[in-house]
Amino acid sequence: MIRVGIVGISGYSGVTTLELLLKHPGVRVTYVSAETTTGKVSEIWPHLNTKTDLVCHKFKIDEAITKADLFFLAVPHTVAMKIAPKLLAAKKKVIDLSADYRLKKGADYKKWYNVEHTDTSHLTTAVYGLPEIYREKIKKAQLVANPGCYPTAALLALAPLVSTQTEDIQSIIIDAKSGVTGAGRKVTLGFMFAAVSENFKAYKVLNHQHTPEINQYLSAMANKNWEVTFIPHLLPINRGILETIYVSLKKELLISTLHKFYTRFYKTEQFIRILPVGQQPEIKNVTGTNYCDIALAVDKRMLVITAAIDNLLKGAAGQAVQNMNIMCGFKEEEALL
Repeated sequence: MIRVGIVGISGYSGVTTLELLLKHPGVRVTYVSAETTTGKVSEIWPHLNTKTDLVCHKFKIDEAITKADLFFLAVPHTVAMKIAPKLLAAKKKVIDLSADYRLKKGADYKKWYNVEHTDTSHLTTAVYGLPEIYREKIKKAQLVANPGCYPTAALLALAPLVSTQTEDIQSIIIDAKSGVTGAGRKVTLGFMFAAVSENFKAYKVLNHQHTPEINQYLSAMANKNWEVTFIPHLLPINRGILETIYVSLKKELLISTLHKFYTRFYKTEQFIRILPVGQQPEIKNVTGTNYCDIALAVDKRMLVITAAIDNLLKGAAGQAVQNMNIMCGFKEEEALL
C-alpha cells in the first residue's frame, strides 16, 4: 500500500486525482492540502460526501513528509518549484501537474512564464510523463513532469510520424480547442458563463506557453529542431480537447500505409485508439476516460491528424495516475478503466 499526498486539492486537477485514487486498491490518500481553501474535503467538494473523511489544511512540509511517500503537485505554475525540492530531499516521489519541470532550460521557463526558475538543478533530471513514449524512464523516476493537456494530444498524434519520417514533413500547424476547465478553477472575467456560453474564440495566438513544450519534445523525438504553429481556442464546454493538426508533406503518402503504421506503433498501448479510416474523434467519446482517440486523413501532400482527449484525465490527473502506476509497479490501467 502506497501512502499518497495531493497538494492543491481545491483545483480541478487535484480533485480529479483524488477521485481516481479513492478507487485505487494499492493506494491510500493520507494527506491533502490547498493554499486558500481548507476544511473537510467533502465540504469543499460535496459530491465526495460519504466517500472520504480527509481534511484539507494549508501545506506544511514537515507535516507532509511524515504522512505520505508520493506526492501529486496539482498547484499553479511557479508554485511546484518551491515545494518539489523539499519533497525530493526527503526522498519522496513527486508527480508535478504544473509546468514547472516540463521545459529543460531555465531561460525558456522565464521567457514563457515570466518568472525566474528557482530549481534549475531538477530541470534536467525530471522525466517527462508521457507514458507511451517515456515509460522506461518513468519507471525509475523520482520527479515526473506531467505533460500539459494540449501537448499530450499533439505529441501523441505526431509521435509516430515525427520519430520516423521527419524528413518528409514540411510544416506542422496545430489547431487546438479546449473546454473551460483547461484554464483551471479560478474566477476570471473571460471564463465566466456569460463570456463562454454561445461563444467560441482563439486566444494567445502564436504566444501560448505550451508551444515551447510541444517544440521541445517533438524535436527530441525527431532528433531535429522542430517549431510548430500552435493556435488554441476556447470551447463553450466544461471539459475535453480536440486538436486538428495539419501536416504539409514533401511527398505524397498513402492513407493505408499511414494508418497501418500508426496502428502498429501504438498496438500495445491500451489508452491510444487509432480510429478506422473515415471515422473522426469526438470529445464526447473520450470525456470521463483516459483515452486518446486519433484519426488520419490524407489528400495528396496534406496529412490531417485529429486527436481528442479529456483535458482533466489523459491531459492531467488520469495521466498523472498512469505515471504513478508505472513508478510504483502497479498495473498501468489501475483506477483508470
